[in-house]
Amino acid sequence: MRADRLVSLVLLLRQRGRLSATTLARELEVSTRTVLRDIESLSSAGVPVYAERGRHGGFALLPGFRTELTGLNHDEALALLVAGSRRGAQAFGLGSALASAMLKVVDALPEHHRDTAAGVAERLLIDPETDLLSRRQDAEEVPEPIVAEVRRAVFAGTKLRIRYAAADQPAKWRTVDPIGLVTVRDRGYLLATRSGADRTYRLSRVFAATALAEPARRPERVDLDRAWQERGTRFQTGGDTITVLARVNPARRDEVVSTALAVLAEETDDDGLLRLKVTFQDSRHAEWALWQLGTDAEALTPQSLRAGLRDRATAIAATYEAST
Repeated sequence: MRADRLVSLVLLLRQRGRLSATTLARELEVSTRTVLRDIESLSSAGVPVYAERGRHGGFALLPGFRTELTGLNHDEALALLVAGSRRGAQAFGLGSALASAMLKVVDALPEHHRDTAAGVAERLLIDPETDLLSRRQDAEEVPEPIVAEVRRAVFAGTKLRIRYAAADQPAKWRTVDPIGLVTVRDRGYLLATRSGADRTYRLSRVFAATALAEPARRPERVDLDRAWQERGTRFQTGGDTITVLARVNPARRDEVVSTALAVLAEETDDDGLLRLKVTFQDSRHAEWALWQLGTDAEALTPQSLRAGLRDRATAIAATYEAST
């Protein structure tokens, strides 16, 4: 770990020039004291790093210095494979590995390509934390030691013991056969089997995890996309889910889709409004979702949902009618 950090420190100085100890500490996710110790170690090893004093001082490398220590380690290579979603890397506990890997990739480029790539990257922002309405998209936090153990069991193909709390239930220990990891809308999930039955666990509800030595009972190959779709279908058609038919302003379609569990059918009426058949977790979820859209959505079925929305609107209208 320290060797990787030292390489990352050198690459940061190569690519950005002079940096303060505070900036380096923030980028490397360590204390400033650790940065100072690392600088001293690099200097002792012959790396030409020097300090510049003053208000705008910091640490820098002598011009022209280049290191060939840019080989990717296992986690960095893995982070690049999931780098299509920066938040996917975060959900699987690979955020710091992704940052380190990208430093190495940039440093390995020829100098003229490196400068161009850095300039282009500054012009692209993918999946920001807030949308245009300033609504923050918070990713679920999973402690690194827990997600590291889960990853280890998934990749090694061994059984996994987890302390897991299902919704509205106390945490319990259970031993599962891990199949794969999935991230959806910043939420990480573990697909597994338990006593031969399919199970899906949200990573944020795992409070402890230990990869065991015993081999997991699972197929040699897996199609995670298909497995996820099958589990989603079973979830949507079971329990207390509710199917709603609604007419929606096309400009608000994405809001419905983002809150619904699934879109079962979609067509456009003659007046341009969309007719959506969607599934919600329960009637309370459906009423909340459509209420957010005001007059831009009308629930056609079920009748119980129409009655719930009408009663809510009537109560609010009565409140303001009575006010002075």
